[in-house]
Parts: sequence; structure tokens; C-alpha cells
Amino acid sequence: MGGEYIGRGRKARRCYGFDEIALVPGNLTVNPNEVDIKWELRDKKFSIPIIAAAMDGVVDTNFAVEMGKLGSFAVLNLEGIQTRYENPSVVLDEIANASPEDATKLVQEVYLKPIKEELIAKRIKEIKAHNVPAVVSSIPQRAERFGEIAQEAGVDIFVVQSTVLTVKHISSEYKTFDLSAFCKKMKIPVIIGNCVTYEVALELMGTGADGIFVGIGPGAACTTRGVLGIGIPQVTATIDCADARDFYYKKSGKYVPIITDGGMNIGGDICKAIACGADAVMIGSAFAKAKEAPGRGFHWGMATPHANLPRGTRIKVGTTGTLKEILFGPAKLDDGSQNLAGALQTSMGNLGAKNIREMQLTEIIIAPSIQTEGKVFQKAQKVGMGK
Repeated sequence: MGGEYIGRGRKARRCYGFDEIALVPGNLTVNPNEVDIKWELRDKKFSIPIIAAAMDGVVDTNFAVEMGKLGSFAVLNLEGIQTRYENPSVVLDEIANASPEDATKLVQEVYLKPIKEELIAKRIKEIKAHNVPAVVSSIPQRAERFGEIAQEAGVDIFVVQSTVLTVKHISSEYKTFDLSAFCKKMKIPVIIGNCVTYEVALELMGTGADGIFVGIGPGAACTTRGVLGIGIPQVTATIDCADARDFYYKKSGKYVPIITDGGMNIGGDICKAIACGADAVMIGSAFAKAKEAPGRGFHWGMATPHANLPRGTRIKVGTTGTLKEILFGPAKLDDGSQNLAGALQTSMGNLGAKNIREMQLTEIIIAPSIQTEGKVFQKAQKVGMGK
């Protein structure tokens, strides 16, 4: 790739985030009620392409059940509070009541308690009792053991997630995780991530994974980009990884869905992610605002508990409505954070896209003023797009 010079002998490629692009309406519009937003993961079909992130302020068993009833799924974090404490509610109260100065230290302490393996099966069975999909996640180092327990307990999908996941990993301190062997051993769909580049996405697909997460550091509660300085804005990352998916499909005949993970707070961001090539999106902070979310109006990053280098912070998002209102409306807020599925359908209708695949072909323009053009009163009054 070309790029431009950023100094003597050093080139850099320009990359784009959601606020810098806009979607161009075509010469056809479709009734939003007749737009199809379903997507598939291996042999499983879901009616909406919006997933809840594996974060303790977002997903507990009750939230996962509600999300399943509404036509999607929520990922339960097997490294978190739900598998460390018999009664997570007490701990969640403590985190919600901590002062901003004490929050990170408290979260670090809370996660020092060992994971109880028996709670993994228990939580999965609590979700499955309601006849909805049970989906859980683990870091690569624990995936082998937790995958075995989860599969035995009847889990539907297993997620292997870390800040940066690659097929080739070098370590002299511990045995490296064999992604290909793991995907082969699991009888259920496996989603892996996260990545942001064409080459890594292609290699990850080659392991036999059924889905790939795209995104490093864009989450509302994540500070990886500030702490480690790494990441690629989500528009460019999604387009690059979607290109890898399409190449892999032509080469192998297997379609591996791309799931854009993080950086989307409002309906417009989700619409743009799908237009950039995503088959589905994973969001955290937008769902942390739900009445059903366990965080009591707070949200914290997955890497916040890191003992030496927390790459996340506890943020206050407030509680704005029910999960159903956030997904399907009616929207009570004017900022695009509610009725996310309705926003996607309306956007697709206006763009003339009848389904997700057609939405991925939408014309995209670079538009740095898309968030500010004509919005002077909203900005001044802190309403709508000026919040």
C-alpha cells in the first residue's frame, strides 16, 4: 500500500473512523419494514446483527436470556465476576458504589479471586434453561480447558478473545495455544479475535474459525490505544478484514462472518460498520445503559483488571431504557442510542439495500464534516448530535 510521507523515509497509510465517512443513498429506496437484517453463523441464524460484548458491566445470565429472547445473543465472560463469585450481585454493587479514584484498584482486587470451574457450567445451564443461545468467551490461555467444560454444559457458541490475536505467537514462558487444533476439536461454532489487518484476518480464518472479531482499542471503556498506542480506526479495519473474508470465501468456499467489535455508540455507527463489510457488530457501552445490564449504569473494559497495566477504566453511562427500547424502540432519547435495529432497517431502506449483503455494497464517501455540518444549534444546546 502507498501511504504518504510522515517524515524522512517513513510512510504511513491514512486510515478512517466512523465520524469521517458517510453513506451515499442510491437511486432506489426500500420500505424499511421489508428490509432483511438477518445474519448467519455456520448453521445458526439470528434475526438481528447486533451482539452484546463479553463485559461484566453488560452481560450476566439474565441479560443473556433477554438478549436471546430478542433474537440475538450476549457473550458471557468466563474470566469475569460471574465465574468468580457465587453471588456476583454483591460485587457489582461495590463496583458501582466506588469513587472514581478507587474504581480501577477495586476492580483489580475483585478479579484476583480465582475462577471456579463449577460456576462455568452453572451459568451456561442458567441461560440454557430459558431456551436461548448460550455464548461464552475466554482468553486463549484458558480456552482449551474452558472450552471443554462449556461444550459439555451445552454451550452453543464459544468465543476466544484477546486484545490482539494472531495464529503465530512466540513465547518461551508458556505453551502457545493451537487455534487450528482447538477449532477442529470443538463441535460447536467458534468465533475468534481480535484483529484489524487483512493478513491476520486471513490467517485466523484459515484456522477453521466460524467468525472473526475486528477491532483493537475503540471501545468506550477501553484505553488500549492510550496505554499501548496500538489500533486501527474501525472503518479501515473492517474494510480490510472484510476483503480478507471475501478472498477466503473465493479460495475455500467457506464464508466466515466479520463482526466489528467496539467504537459504536449510536445507530449511525452500526449502519456504517455494516456498509464497510461487517456481517454483524458487537457493542458494549450502548447495552451497558440498559435496565437489565448488571453494571448499574457503569461500564468497564475487559482489560481493566490487569494486575500491572490496566487498559480500561470504569465509566458512567447511566441507565437510559430497557434492552428492548435500545434495540427496537420506541426511542425516548434524541441521540441515536436507542432503536438500533430500527435505525439499521431505516438506513438500509434509504440506501436501497434489501439485505446485509447489499448493504455491504453501499457507496461510501470521506466526509469529515458529517457530524458537524449544520449542527451549530445542537452543539450549542447539547441536544441530539451535539451531546
